[in-house]
This record gives sequence, C-alpha cells and structure tokens, in this order.
Amino acid sequence: MRTKFDGFLLIKTIIMATETMNRSQTITDSKLRDLFVEQLHDIYWAEKKLVKALEKMSDKASSPRLKEAFDMHREQTKGHVTRLERVFASIDEPADTTKCPAMSGIIEEANDLIDDTDANSSQRDAGLVIAGQKAEHYEIATYGSLAQLAEVMGYIEAKNLLGQTLQEEKAADVLLTEIAKSGINYSAAAEVSDNNRDFL
Repeated sequence: MRTKFDGFLLIKTIIMATETMNRSQTITDSKLRDLFVEQLHDIYWAEKKLVKALEKMSDKASSPRLKEAFDMHREQTKGHVTRLERVFASIDEPADTTKCPAMSGIIEEANDLIDDTDANSSQRDAGLVIAGQKAEHYEIATYGSLAQLAEVMGYIEAKNLLGQTLQEEKAADVLLTEIAKSGINYSAAAEVSDNNRDFL
C-alpha cells in the first residue's frame, strides 16, 4: 500500500531527474560555459608564456634560493600547462589560447624591472619577488574562480585539476614571501641608492 510519503519521494525523484537533464542541456550551451572556456584559453596562454618568463627571472636573480624557487616553479608551470590540457579534454573542448593581457603586462613589467636594476643586486632580487608574486596572485584568482565555475557546472574532474594547480600557486606565493623575508629585502634596504651616491 502506497503512502503519501511514497508519492512525495516519487515526485521528488522525477523533479530531480528533470533538473539534472535540464542542467546538462543548459551547461552545454550556457553563457557561463562560454565564459569558462574563454578564461581557460586565457590562463593556458598565460601559463605557456610564464614558462619562458620564469627561465629569464631565474637567470637574472642572484639569490641561490630565489633561483631555485623560480626553477622549481618553472617545472611546476610546465605541469600546469599539461594539466590545463587535461581540463580541456575533460569538457570535450580543444586546447586553445587567447592572449592574456594581464599576464602579458606582468611579464612586461618584470622585464622592465630587470632593465632598471643593477645586475647581482638585492634590489633586483626584491623586484623579481614582487614580479613573481604578481603573477602568482593573478593565477590564484583565476584558478580559484575557474574551480568554482567548474563545480557549479558539474565538471568535477576539471574542478579537481584546477584545484590542484590552485594549491601549487598558493604554495609558490608563500615560498616567495619566505625568501623575501629571509634576507633579500633586508639586503636591498642596505644597498645605497644611486640618488644618494653623489653625497657620499
């Protein structure tokens, strides 16, 4: 004998199944998915460019710890590129790039910083830490947002992959802070400014 509760459960099950079907259909052609894919193209471009930029930043750094951090993160970033390709595959989307103005600007600023500072100076190293952290903060914001969008759309594999990269970007940011605090910033503070040399 059926009860009102059985009838309620049946209706609830039908509603949930309908919502799931509607959701799947909506995600496929939704504006949110378009935004998600566009942002994947953006960060894919950014990660590829960052691989090259980190090599230059390591080459121009004088602190052994900073060089090591840039080299380690460069290898991680290669993995981020590969992981993004897995994200594209998981949503049946070809891996493609769109120029990322934000990362392009951060890399250009890092190059200017290198040109405007003395080789083998702590001032340059402090500037490179800042440039590195600007890149990390942009990536942290991007991966955090993309992971959340992936969850909303039910792209669980993509969400997990993006979340892995997010944690690595956060760890890289923390490491750069530790390196700066452990001596680079203090050494840079002790270097005499070119503006004051005429008075010495």
